[in-house]
Amino acid sequence: MELTVTKDATCTFCGCVCDDIELHSDGTKITNTKAACVLGKSWFLNHTAERLYPDALIDGKEATVDEAVEAAAEYLYLAHLPLVYGLSNITCEAQRESVALAELIGGVVDSHTSL
Repeated sequence: MELTVTKDATCTFCGCVCDDIELHSDGTKITNTKAACVLGKSWFLNHTAERLYPDALIDGKEATVDEAVEAAAEYLYLAHLPLVYGLSNITCEAQRESVALAELIGGVVDSHTSL
C-alpha cells in the first residue's frame, strides 16, 4: 500500500472553497487531512467513489428513484413545517430550485453550516 500526498486540494463542501488542504490516501481512500475544518475533514474521510448504497431507500429498503421521488413528495405534502437542509454541496441551480420548493411548500431553509 503506497501513501499518496496531495497538496493544495480544494474542498467544496460548505461553500468556502478552502484550497490549502493536504490529503493523504492509501490508493483506495483518503486516510488523513491537514488544514481542513471539521466539516471538510468529515467529508474527505467519508467520501468514496464506491457504490456502497442503492440509488434510493424508503424506510431502509431498496427502492427505485421514481418510488423515492413519490415518497418524498408525499412526505412534503403531509409535513407541517418542512425543512430544506444542506444545500452547500450542490450547484447554484439546485440551490435555487431547493429554495423555490421550500417557498412553494411553506417550508424553511437551513444550511448544514449552522452547525
